[in-house]
Amino acid sequence: MTESILIFTTHFSNRRFFPILLKIFGMHLQLISILDYKNIEQVEVSFNPKLNCFLGDNGAGKTNLLDAIYYLSFCKSFFNPIDSLNIRHGNDFFMLQGKFTRNGDEILITCGYKNGQAKQFKRNHKLYKRLSDHIGQFPLVMISPSDSVLILGGSEERRKFMDGVISQYDHSYLDALIRYNRAMLQRNNLLKQFAETNRFDAETLSIYDEQMIDYGTAIYQKRKAFIDNLIPVFQEFYETVSGGKENVKLEYASCLDRGNFRVQLNNSLKKDQITQFSNTGIHKDDLNLLLDGFPIKKIGSQGQNKTYVVALKFAQFEFLKNASGIKPILLLDDIFDKLDSNRVSNIIQLVSQERFGQIFITDTNREHLEKIVVDMDGIKNDHKIFRIVEGKIME
Repeated sequence: MTESILIFTTHFSNRRFFPILLKIFGMHLQLISILDYKNIEQVEVSFNPKLNCFLGDNGAGKTNLLDAIYYLSFCKSFFNPIDSLNIRHGNDFFMLQGKFTRNGDEILITCGYKNGQAKQFKRNHKLYKRLSDHIGQFPLVMISPSDSVLILGGSEERRKFMDGVISQYDHSYLDALIRYNRAMLQRNNLLKQFAETNRFDAETLSIYDEQMIDYGTAIYQKRKAFIDNLIPVFQEFYETVSGGKENVKLEYASCLDRGNFRVQLNNSLKKDQITQFSNTGIHKDDLNLLLDGFPIKKIGSQGQNKTYVVALKFAQFEFLKNASGIKPILLLDDIFDKLDSNRVSNIIQLVSQERFGQIFITDTNREHLEKIVVDMDGIKNDHKIFRIVEGKIME
């Protein structure tokens, strides 16, 4: 966490958990224009500042709409990082445009991508020099059925979760991560050259060792601080959604826990030369997800897994809100599947609270969505419901 965050404090429920900015600003997406993105040919739709519900059959385009909103925040798709695969079939480009309101100011974000060309992002018609400068400007949290990969997937998925959250509020972290990955790739290429030429150059290798040590140590420290602060708020959210039925815990696991990074790189050198790969470093970090003291991957039911992921994402939301001073946009894609009625009700009560800002929800059942609107106190007259059919959106 950055020093500017550490000087503030707040309470979540009745406990003190992590630092917060003293003032939280409002932000919402006023409207979006979409052209040839996935199965959406052309739409322009305006949104409610609080709650927006999208009804439609599977494959109609509900998730694609949320993904377009996600793209405007992160410069990439939530589901597919290969831009060419996000173009509507039969076309060679897509365009997205969103008008945001933040702290009373209107901001226009425009994105365009054409096959064979670099994507372009503009803020109020001014082109970004680096896409990384846009990350974190419009914080957003998306919860999707595909998030199950956090539990069922490999360690790289959990590293992506940590990196995605920290990068939204700490650009120095994102810069260190980019530089670390570049140094590791160059080191790996050098190891392959050594094997091919049967020649070892310790001096050249040490250049990339030093870069990995410098950037890797900074990344480790920030990941550790992030998880230490995330744990209690995650546990509180899980307890609220589950009704206090289970105990959960997060453990950050890194080779740097075992001591000096330089010593570990030296100790791993012989193995690295054999495998032609850097076998130690923060690119091997993981996040242990525990339920009642055991890996949830091994013992968790579908409902427990879903609750775990939802609690993690809600904790991510709370952390970003307090770090950035802006309520992130919350995208809930088919969130209630696999959850019993009590957990669904608990989630609805949570998101109806003032701590949340603009919310987008998708579902296949109109009665389900209408019940959500009724149950979310205070927003019965502050919402919009849309129907999506074959990529077309109707209010």
